[in-house]
Amino acid sequence: MNTFGCRLKISRKEAGLSQAAVCAKVGIKQGTLSELENDLSLKSTYTIALAELYKVNPTWLATGKGQKEISAKNEIKSFLKPVRDGITIDHYDAEGAMGQGIILKDQSGVIQEWGVSEEWIRLNIKNYTSIENLKIVTGFGDSMIGMFNSGDPLIIDIGVTVVDRDSPYFFRVGNEGFIKRLQRVPGVGLRAISANKEYESWTITEDMDFEVFGIVLKSWQSSSYN
Repeated sequence: MNTFGCRLKISRKEAGLSQAAVCAKVGIKQGTLSELENDLSLKSTYTIALAELYKVNPTWLATGKGQKEISAKNEIKSFLKPVRDGITIDHYDAEGAMGQGIILKDQSGVIQEWGVSEEWIRLNIKNYTSIENLKIVTGFGDSMIGMFNSGDPLIIDIGVTVVDRDSPYFFRVGNEGFIKRLQRVPGVGLRAISANKEYESWTITEDMDFEVFGIVLKSWQSSSYN
């Protein structure tokens, strides 16, 4: 296990996970993970998330130094700098969620990660499936103005992949990504509703290639003063 890729591959297999399962949990492109495991890329911003998923020491995973096993309760947290005793909410790689890529129209860059305290999560995020399932998504387009502006942050829970209640969701139809409020309409299907009233609602039917990436738990709407 002399290379980063070898350590990644062995740790994944020992955790009993397929590449597809890892990508779904961490939000990394399958092609990116494959490149990492084959040493075509020598470092990754997902190292912490992968170490946490595989339950190994992130320092060992990244460098090969130290013990493979997590030697202390806060080993992973101590690796998350500069946030002391905090939690990193990683960017959800939506473009890689399908393997072959997804289109996010009018996306103006991405927020790579957020460092927050456990208290912030406790006070601001409700009803999430697990901390590991919390991801940052950067808002895109103007169809949800009133809820967020393009470029604003949203927190999603990727542990929710079915529409079990009326709420905003991050999802795809075909190869195009959307953030919309989904409303269940008996006998019709799902209605995708925009916050911006200039956009008409539309129906997601059973014959569409539809997939939910996660439910939106929190969003912000920014204001510009200059």
